Amino acid sequence: MPNKSVKQLKEEEKQGLLTLADIQEDERKGVQQIVARIKKQEARREELENQWHEMSLLEEEKKAKGYSYIAGIDEAGRGPIAGPVTAACVRLPEGFTLYGLNDSKKLTEKDKDSFYNEIMKYADVGVGEASAEEIDEINIYQATKLAMKRAVENMEYAPDFLLVDAMSIPVKSDQEAYVKGDERSVSIAAASVIAKVTRDRFMKDLGESYPCYGFANNKGYGTKVHLDAIKAEGITPYHRKSFVPVRS
Repeated sequence: MPNKSVKQLKEEEKQGLLTLADIQEDERKGVQQIVARIKKQEARREELENQWHEMSLLEEEKKAKGYSYIAGIDEAGRGPIAGPVTAACVRLPEGFTLYGLNDSKKLTEKDKDSFYNEIMKYADVGVGEASAEEIDEINIYQATKLAMKRAVENMEYAPDFLLVDAMSIPVKSDQEAYVKGDERSVSIAAASVIAKVTRDRFMKDLGESYPCYGFANNKGYGTKVHLDAIKAEGITPYHRKSFVPVRS
């Protein structure tokens, strides 16, 4: 392939048409830079494949024990002083892969939105929430359980096993809780993404009705803009009255 210019090879690289076998013997500096990039991409691909395999072991373990409809569940929004706590329950289909999927806190906004679309397109997803009023009535811990229960109940099919991020849920399905489960299970990681994106979009929409609180940016957390708005304007029906500093 020495008759091709470096510019032509770069264009083929962009289109994904080059392999190492095509160019690694070409000693031109520009071509060797392409070789280095492809090697880096392949190493990253292998890393993500291994990560997916490691994060699928909990699901495989439950399948080996006879469970067939295994779902992961996680929540978003336990810490903010405004807005609901949102939970998602996700059962990924057989053979599904989404390399790079991880705990939503480790993902960029672009990746979260992209992964959200893929998960919603192919998986069985249930979403549930508990409102600020419910959080005040029964406390955030119990409200989180309630949101998770609703997420399970909103799935198309009832899971026969639940992989849960660090909690137990009052449902009939067999279940097991895992500390940092969203880093250990692809199903819980998927639920983490769905819960986070769903809640963030809700808070962004809420911010259009209550612009002074900065909900689109702070998602209900107690930032300076948010706290200053509370002092100036008071609270909304979406604020958690049992949370400091709303309570005061």
